[in-house]
Amino acid sequence: MHAIITDGSISKIINHPKPLVIGDVRYPARIFSVWTASELAAIGIYEITFDDSKKKDEKYYINTNQTYTYDADAGTVTAAYGNATPKAHADTLWTAQDETDGKGTEGEVATRGLKYNLIQTLKQQVAGILNDTDWYITRNSEKSTAIPSAISTHRDAVRTKQAQMETAITNASDTPALETLYTYTTDSDGVQSRPLGELPILES
Repeated sequence: MHAIITDGSISKIINHPKPLVIGDVRYPARIFSVWTASELAAIGIYEITFDDSKKKDEKYYINTNQTYTYDADAGTVTAAYGNATPKAHADTLWTAQDETDGKGTEGEVATRGLKYNLIQTLKQQVAGILNDTDWYITRNSEKSTAIPSAISTHRDAVRTKQAQMETAITNASDTPALETLYTYTTDSDGVQSRPLGELPILES
């Protein structure tokens, strides 16, 4: 991406190379690939440098739009994010004013909170794991065929771990604590793990 500087400020952002007119001169799109940075700067075109230092994981945060800044002394244009906002942990409910404005019914959920969404994702993962052995349950129901003890043990272990993981998510005090639950670290033996743990997998 490039920016066009006119009278000391950014006048246009160029997402992709294209022909353009600056002053009375028409330039072809190929100047972006064959001209040097100094040649482009001479006609007021600067490649944008992206500063992602404040950009955070969108799973947990709402990032700002990027702000473009021209530094005349340095001859640079930078695109940077502002401070990210942690997503609300709890559900957001419609207010009385929202109902008056026709947006929703007071007291009902307007937006699901981060913890709800994380737990729903976990529930989907659990459902996927249990689905692999559901046929044992169906066969037992239809044919009275005994469910192997290893299968029952596995399914109970999955549900037990699910409950532990949901409790850990629910009890997380803030967004960094939630992030830590999901962050993998590697020990001296090269084994990766995370505080939240993993759902049991049935050994074949």
